[in-house]
Amino acid sequence: MNTLATDVLIVGSGPAGGTMAVALATYGIKVTVINRYRWTSPTPRAHITNQRTMEILRDFGLEDAAMEDAAPQELMANSVFCSSLAGQEYGRILAWGNHPQRKADYTMASPTSMCDLPQTYMEPLLVSNALKRGAKVRFNTVFISYEETSDGVLVQAEDSETGAPLQIKAKYLVGADGGNSIVAVQAGLPFEGAMGIAGSMNIEFEADLSALTAHRPSVLYCVIRPGSGVGGVGMGIVRMVRPWNKWLIVYGYDIEAGPPEMTDDYATSIIRELTGLPDLEPKITGTSLWTVNNYWATQLSAGRVFCVGDAVHRHPPTNGLGSNTSMQDSYNLAWKLAMVLKGQAGEPLLDSYNAERAPVAEQIVSRAIRSIQEYGPIFGALGLGPDVPDDAASTALATLSSDDDAGQNRRIALRAALDAKSYEYNAHGVELNQRYNSSATVEDSTAMPAPADADRDAELYYIATTAPGAKIPHAWLETETHLISSHDLIGHGRFTLLTGIGGKAWLAAVEQIAASEDLPLQGFAIGIGQTYQDPYGDWQRQREIDEDGCVLVRPDGYVAWRQKSLSDAPETALRTVLQLVLSRNVTTPVAEPA
Repeated sequence: MNTLATDVLIVGSGPAGGTMAVALATYGIKVTVINRYRWTSPTPRAHITNQRTMEILRDFGLEDAAMEDAAPQELMANSVFCSSLAGQEYGRILAWGNHPQRKADYTMASPTSMCDLPQTYMEPLLVSNALKRGAKVRFNTVFISYEETSDGVLVQAEDSETGAPLQIKAKYLVGADGGNSIVAVQAGLPFEGAMGIAGSMNIEFEADLSALTAHRPSVLYCVIRPGSGVGGVGMGIVRMVRPWNKWLIVYGYDIEAGPPEMTDDYATSIIRELTGLPDLEPKITGTSLWTVNNYWATQLSAGRVFCVGDAVHRHPPTNGLGSNTSMQDSYNLAWKLAMVLKGQAGEPLLDSYNAERAPVAEQIVSRAIRSIQEYGPIFGALGLGPDVPDDAASTALATLSSDDDAGQNRRIALRAALDAKSYEYNAHGVELNQRYNSSATVEDSTAMPAPADADRDAELYYIATTAPGAKIPHAWLETETHLISSHDLIGHGRFTLLTGIGGKAWLAAVEQIAASEDLPLQGFAIGIGQTYQDPYGDWQRQREIDEDGCVLVRPDGYVAWRQKSLSDAPETALRTVLQLVLSRNVTTPVAEPA
């Protein structure tokens, strides 16, 4: 039997697996990816790409390449609610940070811009760059089983075309094999929630719909019609894949009755209904069936096996959280695996993946389910519901344009219900406010000031802070020749210490520790007369420390520790923190940092 050896084996090459492969290859780790199919995903399922994901791509030098294929933020501007694309519009929401009152929030939060990048573009970008950086990728290779050994994992696989067996020895196994994860099942990961709570279908098609859409650019046109679809209320999504001629329809089916036969005639009938164009002759390019899930793992690993992405959080596509969270799972885990494999960290560091990402899995599943439930008030404001007869529904919709009190009240209720959908379409805080509490972060030992925006809604608004466990804030800094983001000083597989004028002792400590411990550690001073200046005062307003204090940032951009001002023994304090955060072996008792 053919046997391969690798440091990390990844099962699956989707957004989670691709990100893991790019990260590990970039960090110089020997990594192999297997995929049961002949190539990456042929369907553009995931598409909303938020700022946190773009920051990850920026770290790996892939932001510009992603933007070349993406629809920019301004083309995502409207979430449109209508009876059909050609029919009556009920209202719109300025979405994904495009409202003038929200645009500044997004601009100030990150050096990157969110965009719409379908999975059919994201996956090849990740996989091709993983290959360029040294990863090995084997398609047509099916994962069968694994057994954990004393020093690794032994995986059994086979060639999907020939049936030839393949054995792979790895030090760690990463299951990125999606919502029907075999790895998660074999690892015995515990889950909560339920699978298959509703049925849904995707219909991909091509048609020039620019006359109905270009003037109100959107990635999601929500079509609400009485008397059709599941439960008597038809709601379908017409999703832009490429403006304005490639589309994907999301439509429900009665899961109790079983899946429908997805013929071209049936798909065409749904397309015509939702577009409102009875004579449209679309080109059907693909159909698929799937189920809505409300399911997440409470433990993401078992021994030397770790699961990421849809393997451990399965939910509807509302909020556009799926692939973003999947890629962020891998970004969190990859640097930890790399440092353990290089002997720079102790193996207990890997336990922090569970502590940090399992709560996120539950949070985003819960948020996605709530966003579905928040369509209820919209249906109610329109006078629609599963128990409302067709004639009563038609009368209620007609009331929307009447000039009496009933019409006014219905319009007020509809606007309020639409405005409440900001929790789906502008949930900036859900995307950026994830906070970690684990052995890989060290809590403040002294009282620190509250973030400037601490009283804002943490689901709707990003709250910038340097608190341990938070994502480092973005601030524009300046060298002698150009502006760079504070985010550009961090990442690249290294720990980074940021200080200011008066923090030279911290920088000296960084040099000593990096040299003596062979750690990927760097330090920078920010301020007037320093290599990196703070011309707008953005860093000064957000750093929450004194000029001679410091912020220690992990390779994934999250704060590991901060010190408000210069300590009496900065090198000792920093060594202590790194030993704690990296779970390094300690030969002498080490006190908590002062």
